[in-house]
Amino acid sequence: MSPSLTVRRIAADQGAVFRELRTASLREAPYAFGATLEDALSADAASFDATAADHAVSFIITTFILYTEGHPAGLIEAHFDDTAARRAFVCELWVAPAVRHLRGGELLVDSAAAWLSNEGATEIYAWVADANRNAMRFYEALGFGPTGEHRRVTRAPDQAESLLVRHVPTTSQVFQQ
Repeated sequence: MSPSLTVRRIAADQGAVFRELRTASLREAPYAFGATLEDALSADAASFDATAADHAVSFIITTFILYTEGHPAGLIEAHFDDTAARRAFVCELWVAPAVRHLRGGELLVDSAAAWLSNEGATEIYAWVADANRNAMRFYEALGFGPTGEHRRVTRAPDQAESLLVRHVPTTSQVFQQ
């Protein structure tokens, strides 16, 4: 019997769960996120509590948590940027290595994309490190494609990342299929 996976939006009282998942992600893949493990470990619990409380109710930014058999096993952030274009992004995706084969990453991206779509997004963006071929293939398999936009990685200026986009089908496009 395979474990059951569920995804839920973070709850206001889940600061400790958020901290646990964020530090686990930074331990396992320190190169993949904007923050460092040292940043996460030195932050006080109140900052994680505040983030969870904000992400639980915000219409601009949220976090979704993946559970396997009720245990937290991954997370993703979904947010709108603060530009006039109000572009929608998924980022900070991480799934525990022991459950990656169960397609939890796909569930997280789809849950985040659904929330962004419900908030008005017609396109979902993701910055992916060019050197991370696994991540690039993962996003491409989920329907993301290149925008042609590139930038240097802030924490590693010798590395670049590419902006990918997935178009959200309109209701009429869904019914045409």
